[in-house]
Amino acid sequence: MDSIDLEVLKACHAWIKSGLSCELVTVIRTWGSSPRPEGSTLAICSNGQVVGSVSGGCIEDDLIDRVQREGMQRVLPEIVTYGISADEAHRFGLPCGGTIQLAIEPLSERSKLGELLQRLQKFELLTRRLNLKTGEVELGIAEPGQQLQLTDDSLQTVHGPRWRLLIIGAGQLSRFLASIAVGMDYQVTVCDPREEYQAGWQVEGVQLVHAMPDDLVMEMKLDSRSAVVALTHDPKLDDLALMEALKSEAFYVGAIGSRLNNAKRRERLKEFDVSDAQLSKLHGPIGLYIGSKTPAEIAISILAELTAVKNHISLPDEVSVEHAKSLLA
Repeated sequence: MDSIDLEVLKACHAWIKSGLSCELVTVIRTWGSSPRPEGSTLAICSNGQVVGSVSGGCIEDDLIDRVQREGMQRVLPEIVTYGISADEAHRFGLPCGGTIQLAIEPLSERSKLGELLQRLQKFELLTRRLNLKTGEVELGIAEPGQQLQLTDDSLQTVHGPRWRLLIIGAGQLSRFLASIAVGMDYQVTVCDPREEYQAGWQVEGVQLVHAMPDDLVMEMKLDSRSAVVALTHDPKLDDLALMEALKSEAFYVGAIGSRLNNAKRRERLKEFDVSDAQLSKLHGPIGLYIGSKTPAEIAISILAELTAVKNHISLPDEVSVEHAKSLLA
């Protein structure tokens, strides 16, 4: 599963290779309420196809209608604003009088999408600087946390995985978790030293590493944009990863297991000189309580909790697995 950003870029590149005209639309600014955040993209082809989204649908409809009526006549990038008046806000589905500003870029071979996609396949985090006066494009290395930047002369966007996720264990649950996380702009690495799990691993865009978990955690130098999820149910593997991950700057560290096993795990980790402050970072039992039973549902539960932590959302005790299970006991 590709991220939305990657789907849009791949569609544009394919259209260019087929000799079709196309444009890349990027949300560069929003005021008030808006359906999509800055950096959201939409690809429009001269044959009427679209990939991606910049609004709830109404602005897309207007952009498509213009292409159908007028064709693709732009030769240079253009900045377009929707929703200035109350009537326009209503027409284009922008609630509360919101306003959205878009950059519309006509694409060609000089847009460097081929090079961009090749480098993204290597998990590089890149900037793409578009000269708004000439349409020329430059690619560069992005810093973690770097955001879209707009000046009078240029638009700089960021492409590639914004976050890192390390999964311990290459079982069935890990496959669901990894597949969804890739679509959420995570660079996903799965660590499993067990030989029997090597041959069965098949998740496109996810690296499987045959190493001891604690060694890999230290090698990855986890930062504040990293998350670790331990899923093997094997203390010899999960505990090693957790021991080092809890001492890192990772924004999320979680482990699967029952309430009883989670309590035992915490006691074991204390024996490895994990402090109470570090141990407080551990999420376990992992995920939000949504009545999940299947691997796919559990993966969604885990990623929901991880996303809330990433977005600095405080969750009530009622949605925790531990609290919900205690009520059911």
